[in-house]
Amino acid sequence: VQLVESGEGLVQPGGSLRLSCAASGFTFSTAVMSWIRQAPGKELEWVSLMARGGTGTYYSDSVKGRSTISRDNVQNTLYLQMNSLKTEDTGVYYCARTQGYWGQGTQVTVS
Repeated sequence: VQLVESGEGLVQPGGSLRLSCAASGFTFSTAVMSWIRQAPGKELEWVSLMARGGTGTYYSDSVKGRSTISRDNVQNTLYLQMNSLKTEDTGVYYCARTQGYWGQGTQVTVS
């Protein structure tokens, strides 16, 4: 199992960013996938989840209405589109699969 995030960036408040997570080594289309973040000096925070096959999407209150999780089951890629970014969105963003598989993370800085 391999998960590789990309899309890191420095954006101004109010800006947008799209994160990607390239998945390999498992059947991506049937996997429940999540985005999780960690702000500097804070605990891990679950951000969003997409059920297998895209049958359901869920968001934390902190990003609801500003973010969209999506997946491309042909490209085996998970996305997180983030809009109206706030300084409190700064952190390292990880994509994760059930059973404890995580990527290495990608840095988002809103300043």
